[in-house]
Amino acid sequence: MRAPVTSPKLVNAASEFPSAAKVGGRCQRANEVISLIGDKWSVHIVMLLGGGRKRFMEIKRSVDGISHKMLSVTLRGLERDGYVTRTVFATIPPKVEYELTDLGRELLVPLAALGSWAIDNHHRVAAARSAYDLRETDAPQAERTAS
Repeated sequence: MRAPVTSPKLVNAASEFPSAAKVGGRCQRANEVISLIGDKWSVHIVMLLGGGRKRFMEIKRSVDGISHKMLSVTLRGLERDGYVTRTVFATIPPKVEYELTDLGRELLVPLAALGSWAIDNHHRVAAARSAYDLRETDAPQAERTAS
């Protein structure tokens, strides 16, 4: 077993988190706010709108693989939670634009940090997955069902 990491940076970061006994409803409140952002499409859309106001079809063309319905549902959720505003222009056909609110622009900062961390550590996660998969493949069936 490895010794715990005790770099000053990690120790200071860990001290910012309350113990499990102190968490109470805070974790639930955080999950309520984070749940939408953790879905498959929201982060991509928020980062895209960080570049400025976009029309629905501009977003759809930029988000590879998203269906029309899923884009509508995701934008509605982002609007409901206050990250995005939707502006409808009375034209024929109607013109609809989406842009980030102040709250959405604030969200760009931690999302960019998380994205950078993910890119920087992708190789480590891939290596951990490979090692795990190799262990699981090589482990006898009895060991795998015991855990």
